[in-house]
Amino acid sequence: MYKIKLLILLLPSLLISCTTTHIQDNNLEFKLGYVGGEFNGLILSNLLESNLSSLGLKNEKSNYEIRASIDHSSSVYITNIDNTSDREKIVSQLTVKVLNKKDECVAYQYKESISQFYIYASSEKFISNQQATEEIKFNNTEGLVREFVNQLAYAEISCDKYE
Repeated sequence: MYKIKLLILLLPSLLISCTTTHIQDNNLEFKLGYVGGEFNGLILSNLLESNLSSLGLKNEKSNYEIRASIDHSSSVYITNIDNTSDREKIVSQLTVKVLNKKDECVAYQYKESISQFYIYASSEKFISNQQATEEIKFNNTEGLVREFVNQLAYAEISCDKYE
């Protein structure tokens, strides 16, 4: 089962990396710097590296360094009148700064959040709650990274805008 899920998750990456066109308009490349967020930060780092590499935006010798962090928060809420449907809402927030190491300034900033929910099983013994939480966190992170990289490819990178 896990192999099938992994293959399904890797399929879009393979399709993107097999294309020969680069969507980059500004001819800039970036290196990945510090990524905060513990285990979730590791997932964020891997997704950033993969997406930047597949679009030809990654270069370890670049003057532009990406520093990012991901934060997930959750809350339980009741959605109906008779209080029988508890749901857990997970909000993920991605914060990214692109630093120009040559001029020592912030050249680009990005901050976005996304949320999803699932129906919460009433007992903490159900492993499905934990699995749903982890899957939603990963999906939120993946979506935020894709949106960031797509915007970065066409963004105006300038120190004047963010000082």
